[in-house]
Amino acid sequence: MIKVLKLQKAVMAIVLGVIALIAYKVMDIKHLESSIYMLELAGFLFVTGALLFLYPVFFAKKDKEGNVELDPEQQEEETIE
Repeated sequence: MIKVLKLQKAVMAIVLGVIALIAYKVMDIKHLESSIYMLELAGFLFVTGALLFLYPVFFAKKDKEGNVELDPEQQEEETIE
């Protein structure tokens, strides 16, 4: 389903955010001053991932009746016909 909705970038951003958060925790335990940059990177990746998850909702296509269809397979079939 993730592949169909083209949300791989959002999932990757969240995964990279978790990895950056783990790196921050490791660096924070060692009391490195540069650990704050890892925390900023993690926050940026989480926000980016959240916005990418909302992308299909913001740019969903409306049908003739004005209803929004979020099923991309159905939209592709209608566009082909």
